[in-house]
Amino acid sequence: MRKTLNIIGNSLRLTLQELKVNKTRTALSLTGVAFGIFCIIIVLAIVNSFERNIQNEVKSLGSNTIYIDKWDYSGGPDVPLWKFRARPVMKYEEASLVKERSNLLDDIAFLMQTQGTISHKDDVISDAAVYGITPAQMVIQPLSFETGRFFSSAEFQGGSPVGLIGYTNAEDLFGSPERALGKQIDIKGKKVTIVGVIKKEGKNFISWDYDKCIMMPYGFCKQVYEEKNSNPILIAKGKEGVTTAALMDEMKGIMRQIRRLSPTQEDNFSLNSVEAFSKALSSFFVTLNVVGSIIGGISLIVGMFSIANIMFVTVKERTGVIGLKKAIGAKSRSILFEFLMEASLLCLLGGAFGLFFVWITTLIISSLANFPVYISGPMLMITIIICLVVGVLAGIIPASRAARMDPVVAIRS
Repeated sequence: MRKTLNIIGNSLRLTLQELKVNKTRTALSLTGVAFGIFCIIIVLAIVNSFERNIQNEVKSLGSNTIYIDKWDYSGGPDVPLWKFRARPVMKYEEASLVKERSNLLDDIAFLMQTQGTISHKDDVISDAAVYGITPAQMVIQPLSFETGRFFSSAEFQGGSPVGLIGYTNAEDLFGSPERALGKQIDIKGKKVTIVGVIKKEGKNFISWDYDKCIMMPYGFCKQVYEEKNSNPILIAKGKEGVTTAALMDEMKGIMRQIRRLSPTQEDNFSLNSVEAFSKALSSFFVTLNVVGSIIGGISLIVGMFSIANIMFVTVKERTGVIGLKKAIGAKSRSILFEFLMEASLLCLLGGAFGLFFVWITTLIISSLANFPVYISGPMLMITIIICLVVGVLAGIIPASRAARMDPVVAIRS
């Protein structure tokens, strides 16, 4: 153990001497490794962070949840677009009919969704996301409030002109969320009283744009917007322990009964599973990781050849020293280990520089993007392993040549 530590200490000392004596040559060699590590780790960091953010958004759509819509969110199996357009939209009455006939359903929500203009005095927002919701929406996709409350049962039943406003819209119209409570906004000539402000969520890529929304009870929303022109959908949530596959099978049968489709008629609706969407995203991100790793791997190979080159030069410069070591009893395996250790240390040093630039880049991206980009513990372990493997591969041939040297020939040279 002591001998091994001594060899490692000598290798580190000789490596640092190489850095001081041959600054340009060593810098070029380390640059190749650093760039390769940077390419691999930054791709993994960005892709993994983005995937984590997207998957969190998918989870916010509801666990064990199915979206029943005229549109197939995956595009459908070779179904022309005109067929989707020709399908009837979801209807409010269908939600209660589905719930009556289902044994696996926890709850089902009916959702109207469109865009509209909202205003308060002279302040106008022209691209607000407008949602008409039912009480089940809170069960399937629970909301968090910055201030205020959710709609009461009486407000749902009576179709009261009340609304929940997104955090960003509250700031734009009233200056702060707290000032929005109790105020009225105008939407298509009707007054809506704000009873709650939804907590800020940040920019979403696939889920609801709650920060820039206005939510109203379905009964009131249908007075403002036509139901058939507001992209209505049904959101079905299964009971605890019910599989998504079982829920989809039941929903398909019930929807066909409700719409009176004969066995020969094809479905005029689509069942979109959140779980299937999550799996599809995972497969997509795996592909991105592979592509990024290949690009980084090519850069790393270039760095490996650079390290191999510097090790060949190092072996040649130390030929006399190697001969003296072997003449006084140094084993070939000790010489081999020494040079492999030196190559690995060079790669680890290059990897450290690469990680430093990755860290700087993640800070920049995190400040520009709406989600944090991070370097995880497994990524650090991957970096260390890659550096050690590259170091061994780069140094194996020059180290073997050094280990096989004849001491007399080496001393004379």
